[in-house]
Amino acid sequence: MSEFILPEQDVINSICLFYAREKHILPEDVEVELLFEDDRGFEAEVYANGAQTLYNEGNMISAVRLWIEEYHDLDPYATGIRLELDDEQGIIAYINA
Repeated sequence: MSEFILPEQDVINSICLFYAREKHILPEDVEVELLFEDDRGFEAEVYANGAQTLYNEGNMISAVRLWIEEYHDLDPYATGIRLELDDEQGIIAYINA
């Protein structure tokens, strides 16, 4: 089993893609702000077409699963995904494949 890091920009891109597919819009029309709160954990504020949606950690993991399936050609359900807050890299995802 190998592990690699999905950088913060790819985490953001995965959420853009996931939301765009859900709403049938272009990923380029989606903006994402990643957040971490000690009491609430990881969240993403998603903005598109004048609307704001809040994604929790579970939604974010689902988005990363879509990303690793499409861009890394991995089985998204056979991989372990863990979000981490890194002081230098921001919010990243560790992928165990």
